[in-house]
Amino acid sequence: MKAGKAVRTTQVKLTPAAEARAKVGLSQNAFAELLGVSLRTVQDLEQGRRKPTGAAQTLLRIAAQYPEALRDLHA
Repeated sequence: MKAGKAVRTTQVKLTPAAEARAKVGLSQNAFAELLGVSLRTVQDLEQGRRKPTGAAQTLLRIAAQYPEALRDLHA
């Protein structure tokens, strides 16, 4: 580091699953319960180790576009 300035910055791109969960504002565990999947499935989706199926893709799209709808379901 020179003169207090960072030499390199890293930008992390969130997966659609991680982005959707962040918008809803739930923990991984609460998000898994809401979607009706295991915690491990949510972790795998967020790490890109697993691709969402048709139904899961739809739920993630709804979560990303209308996070308040999922928050209402969780309440």
